[in-house]
Amino acid sequence: MRIDRVAFAAALARADINAKQLAELSGVSRVTITAVIISGEKDRKMMWSMVK
Repeated sequence: MRIDRVAFAAALARADINAKQLAELSGVSRVTITAVIISGEKDRKMMWSMVK
């Protein structure tokens, strides 16, 4: 399953909820949620560096 990381981060912002609160509500570890958000940033940076 693929997660649109940008949409996920935007949904968190719209809901005014942080990763810690989402972890508590969902039962998913805070580390997992943070990794999903941050790995999207790394992917974008890597792709831009390849384009330049």
